[in-house]
Amino acid sequence: MTASPGFLEHLTDMLAPLGPVSARRMFGGAGIFRDGLMFALVADDTLYFKVDDRNRAAFEAAGMPPFRYEKRGKTFEMSYYEAPADALDDGEELLRWAEGAWDAAVRAGAAKGKKTSR
Repeated sequence: MTASPGFLEHLTDMLAPLGPVSARRMFGGAGIFRDGLMFALVADDTLYFKVDDRNRAAFEAAGMPPFRYEKRGKTFEMSYYEAPADALDDGEELLRWAEGAWDAAVRAGAAKGKKTSR
């Protein structure tokens, strides 16, 4: 998994209208963060957005696959789906998908907070 500096810079520039967005290298790829929450990841210069039950159907309808990785011979799937390729060329379209991912990340963060506060 890799994330080239040029691709990360391109993404953070395109996502800047969302507010302060940053990319942090992790596990050979990168996480895309806003306000301390990761709402996207980059692996092999492919952008994946956070999904949950509210926005997953849109990614599936667009034919986008989930992020998968292998570890010790097993395949794992994360709650991130590939961004549509045409969105990477259309700033407004990318922001539309990103906003849904941001909302999913906020909901996931709120759910984590409720679980840990018990």
